[in-house]
Amino acid sequence: MNKILFLLLNILTTVNLLSQSVVVDSLKQEGWGKSGKLTFLVNQSAFSNWTSGGENSIAGALAVDYNLNYYKNGWAWDTKMIGAFGINKNSDSEFAKKTDDRIEINSLVGKNFTKELSYSSFVNFKTQFARGYKYSNSSVGIEQRTETTRFFSPAYIQLGVGVYWKKSKDFWINMAPVTGRLIIANKKFTTNLTDGDEYFGISKGNTSRFELGASLTGFYKFELIENVILEQSLSLYSDYLQNAENIDIDYTISAFMKINNYLSTSLIIQCRYDDNAVKKVQLREVFGLAVTLDLLEMRNLISKI
Repeated sequence: MNKILFLLLNILTTVNLLSQSVVVDSLKQEGWGKSGKLTFLVNQSAFSNWTSGGENSIAGALAVDYNLNYYKNGWAWDTKMIGAFGINKNSDSEFAKKTDDRIEINSLVGKNFTKELSYSSFVNFKTQFARGYKYSNSSVGIEQRTETTRFFSPAYIQLGVGVYWKKSKDFWINMAPVTGRLIIANKKFTTNLTDGDEYFGISKGNTSRFELGASLTGFYKFELIENVILEQSLSLYSDYLQNAENIDIDYTISAFMKINNYLSTSLIIQCRYDDNAVKKVQLREVFGLAVTLDLLEMRNLISKI
């Protein structure tokens, strides 16, 4: 666990040092700022009489990323809202399967006491849109599935206070040594647990679990080389009340390689560790052709159609 954490922190630090891009200090721009993008990612493969083998598949993912930023008289308020859903269908599978599914809202308020440091308070909310399943084959080879998650099962709500370092809206770190976290789940998933088992840390017959700990979150976006944008987000959490040494990690690195104003290739790699969910490192990788639209310019685009 410590090796994984050390590796992720080194990746974040190394890429930051390699980047020579000049970051504009958004704290000098008072008032409201907003930005957003809509991204549609697609990949497909098809085979016909292909002697070396293969299976037909089609996959698509839709993501919305919207940001609100406000600064005035030393007060900064930054809100980021993310919604994403992706699905994949293979010809040899009876079921369509998810490749992405997340809802996340992160809102942070800070009052600076130096040029780049602020006292901060934040709220973070995470859940998913649709039901998730575990897939297996029956004794006669028929594919079957068992529901494991759904909307608000689980859901995570975090509240914390700490210190906020902000270079710009594209580069910031928030450290919150006092963070409360509430994990919520539908009783359907906890009623039939065996004694001693847990569902995302929630014990048998319960619908929630409260934790008190420390958190660190960070975000960094920059142009790695011409027409290649790299985004990194890192979230760490340690529960003081139980197994503080088991740090929950959620690290995502995304690369967007611009083809023109609307088309790009996109690579997303996400690494997650949460021993309440599964005592293994979770990895997710998605690559494909992306259509990206600026949400603030969509009205002008639609009027031209």
